[in-house]
Amino acid sequence: MFFATDLDTVSHGIQLAVAPVFLLTAVAGMIGTVAGRLARIIDRARIIEERIDAAEASNPMSHAFAELKQLRLRGALVNSCIALLTFCALMIGLTIMALFLGETTEWQIFRIATLFFLSGVTCFLLALLCFLAETLIATRILKFGRKMPVTPLQP
Repeated sequence: MFFATDLDTVSHGIQLAVAPVFLLTAVAGMIGTVAGRLARIIDRARIIEERIDAAEASNPMSHAFAELKQLRLRGALVNSCIALLTFCALMIGLTIMALFLGETTEWQIFRIATLFFLSGVTCFLLALLCFLAETLIATRILKFGRKMPVTPLQP
């Protein structure tokens, strides 16, 4: 296997491989945001579960079970989003490696780099759709223009 040793080839390989890194920055920001949403969902589900456990046997707590079901759906969407974002980051990392190796060696792997990149972008778009669905579900319970009782979150 031949590795390029001249500075121009190596620096061009680095320039070519660095471009997808900007997508990694977006993915990292999304993972942070979505992980925060997951933490809020888990906290709220724990509060609802405690209320269900503390309720009297005669109280069906149907509204609490409905909210818990909705929280489970939101949690599944957020978990799917995190999985897709992680897979996206892996694909972009493989793209960077393939671009650098394709530029600095005799390997012709640019088609593989294209496949990795397109897979990563597809995962990112699917993760955005999961995020959109989760936020739509989260805001569906809001009744705009009408006062609703607020249930405070307990630490």
